[in-house]
Amino acid sequence: MLKIAPSLLRLLAMCSCAAPIFTVTAQQVSDTIIPEASVTPQQSQLVDGKQWMIATANHYASEAGAAMLRQGGNAIDAMVATQLVLGLVEPQSSGIGGGGFLVYWDNDNQRMTTFDGRETAPFAVTPRLFQNKNGQPLAFYDAVVGGRSVGTPGTIKLLWNSHQQYGQLEWKQLFQPAIKLAKAGFIVSPRLAALVAKDATHLQRWPLTKDYFFDAQGQPIQAGQRLINQAYADTLRKIADYGQKAFYQGDIAREIVNTVQNAVGNPGVLSNIDLASYKVKQREPICAPYRQYQICGMGPPSSGALTLGQIMGMLNHYPLAKMGANDVNSWRLIGDASRLAFADRGRYMADSDYVPMPTKGLLDPDYIQQRAQLLATNKRLTTVEPGLPPWDHASIQTTDEAIELPSTTHFAIVDRQGNVVSMTSTIENSFGSRLMVGGFLLNNELTDFSFRSQIDGVPIANRIEPGKRPRSSMAPTIVMHNNQPVLAIGSPGGSQIIGYIAKTLVAYIDWGMDLQQAINLPNINNRFGTFELEQHTAATAWAPKFEQLGYKTAVKDLNSGIQAITIAPKQLTGAADPRREGKVIAQ
Repeated sequence: MLKIAPSLLRLLAMCSCAAPIFTVTAQQVSDTIIPEASVTPQQSQLVDGKQWMIATANHYASEAGAAMLRQGGNAIDAMVATQLVLGLVEPQSSGIGGGGFLVYWDNDNQRMTTFDGRETAPFAVTPRLFQNKNGQPLAFYDAVVGGRSVGTPGTIKLLWNSHQQYGQLEWKQLFQPAIKLAKAGFIVSPRLAALVAKDATHLQRWPLTKDYFFDAQGQPIQAGQRLINQAYADTLRKIADYGQKAFYQGDIAREIVNTVQNAVGNPGVLSNIDLASYKVKQREPICAPYRQYQICGMGPPSSGALTLGQIMGMLNHYPLAKMGANDVNSWRLIGDASRLAFADRGRYMADSDYVPMPTKGLLDPDYIQQRAQLLATNKRLTTVEPGLPPWDHASIQTTDEAIELPSTTHFAIVDRQGNVVSMTSTIENSFGSRLMVGGFLLNNELTDFSFRSQIDGVPIANRIEPGKRPRSSMAPTIVMHNNQPVLAIGSPGGSQIIGYIAKTLVAYIDWGMDLQQAINLPNINNRFGTFELEQHTAATAWAPKFEQLGYKTAVKDLNSGIQAITIAPKQLTGAADPRREGKVIAQ
């Protein structure tokens, strides 16, 4: 069982912020505190280090990144090697056929920056890409499986651009772990085997994908089997030798385009021009205050940092440390703050290069205080609507209808020099579009756009447009204190990502749990009015408490995959989510 630390108010006592402006009557729950998640831990112990540390979702990837750090590389070198291996051993989650977001702390220059490697919509898309002949939205998997859903991949350009700017080791050197592993084969994990079997119908639709994940008799790969991917090794060799151009031009690019445009029954419109013109964008981070910290992350087209910042900003007005983790009102506050933030997310958040956005207004202290005031009750919010943040732009928009299902991967790295990587990458749905090219899967990222472009003539911010980046919930995060990084954290999980991180931050900062306990705490999320409770954990026992407050509840597989590292002088501490196959390596 998890126990609240005796020094429950320790962190709030250190806080330099003003006292909470609202009070809530503590309604203590008579039963015990929520215990640790009832899952079989792959790794459930904190790992300590003094020089460097890496935490990823797969032991092969952690070893690859650690090898670069041992060879004198920095966090960016390790990031490149890690992502290339993740695309091999965790193909359901991320890879070079997808995109990602990197939040990076450059310790030499004492500066944080972000790299936007999000996929883009092909120039040939139209507003009706995901609608049938009657103008109605397609069923989700009718849109996903095939070429229609494939956006221009950004991962290789992200790796290349960040390495050109910050890397230390030679580009070719970073590819060696993934190339060797692809040629020799890796041992299929139980998680990968189970996901292949579950998705057999979709994966068997395309010949190359079927040949890779199934045997001659049509049986899916098995856990413990060695899986060789010579095609991926060949692809990586070309990129290692010739740089990013080998992916965005030439044979690889032509094969991607040919596969997308000729996907039988569901072709797409991706072209060679889309690939050749793709650009990674380096952006300023979005930061929001919480207690004595700044929670920093990725701005638009990600909704991650803004939505997380709004949630934490509203909670900043309430004494969660005093209330504790076994108070139903703590969870009510977290849940309804999330609902308010998600209402704003659905109305306002999209690719700000295409759609005017009240980015500053959404985190304006007065606006956050107004939204927090709505929570000053012991009852659930019966009505949740988008707010009216300060904005110098007159615009009418309606609420988004995009679906964002869980997949994705996250990893964190700290190197000897004090540089910090927090990176989340994805191919969107498990196994993406299910189309395979050169040993890697192509994304289905375009389905993160709203399938509708407008409702009753009122436009949707996250509508599809040529060259636009779909909104994402990926939230790679670096927490700052006194202008120094103290925590790198993130998670996969679609739009649930934001709730997973918020829960972990509250448990760690307010409830006195160590990093592993905070991650292991059962997931309880509320995005749209229903409290979602992690199945097979003690969270399910909270259903009656939430229902007494008028909420609907649903027991679900809330499969977070948080990887996190805390950073202190001469002390690193890392933790991996036991719900997945993560591993922390340190020196």
